[in-house]
Amino acid sequence: MDRPNIKKVKQLLTEAPIGEYLGEYGIDIFSACAGVEIALNDNELLFQEDDTDNSFYIVKGGRLACFEKSAKDKREHILHVFERGDLIGEMSFIDGTAHACSVKALGEASVICFKEADIKKLITSEPEVMYDFMKAIITRAHHTLNDILRQQRALSSYISGNIYR
Repeated sequence: MDRPNIKKVKQLLTEAPIGEYLGEYGIDIFSACAGVEIALNDNELLFQEDDTDNSFYIVKGGRLACFEKSAKDKREHILHVFERGDLIGEMSFIDGTAHACSVKALGEASVICFKEADIKKLITSEPEVMYDFMKAIITRAHHTLNDILRQQRALSSYISGNIYR
């Protein structure tokens, strides 16, 4: 694990969806807070379901999968695939709860780790940047909930015989 190149972290954040919310100044601030770069081998775990680690991550390269194991047959079921620029673990970082699923590399992958100790101080020193960060996280959660609601409506309509459009 090495400290990441700040210039490359800035580029990554600029290209990532969160960069749209942080803006140039926020990207500079967050880049300076980047902890370590973690390189992962194929199938290597970033974290397991129910872990707590006071960090969030942004995918620098490769792909990672959020998965759960079936209670019945212990097979892995991929729930979501993360790619370059995606945030991982930000909800657990914010609310302090355990991770809801395990995350592993799909092939070679790398992430940049942001630790609570480095980010928490921004609440008082850079409140606008933190507001923009929280807004990005809430917006993403809002979109996810809307997607789930649309899928639930479609499923309910299908089950009841009313084709949802």
